[in-house]
Amino acid sequence: MILILIIVIALVAWSLHLMQQAVDKNEFSLMLAGTLVAMAAAAMMAVYFLMGDYMLYVREMANRGVLESYYTSTSAVSVNPWIETGTIDYYYSEAGDRAPLLP
Repeated sequence: MILILIIVIALVAWSLHLMQQAVDKNEFSLMLAGTLVAMAAAAMMAVYFLMGDYMLYVREMANRGVLESYYTSTSAVSVNPWIETGTIDYYYSEAGDRAPLLP
């Protein structure tokens, strides 16, 4: 971030220097060059902020994927402690289907 800030400050300083020379020499081409360099500095900052938001989004998605895979694995979190310990008792209803009898 500091490197990009230094580059943008250098571009703005160069732009101001070109524009000052344009005023001193009364040349349109130097004023145009200074304007283009200033636009490049502004575009660089805009891309920096846009990419910063995108990288934050990608980092959040990556962390969410890691957490989801961690919590969905059976070794990390017990899915259903009654099934894993074998303490579910079954009873038969009048219709004949099995339904768990939970504690």
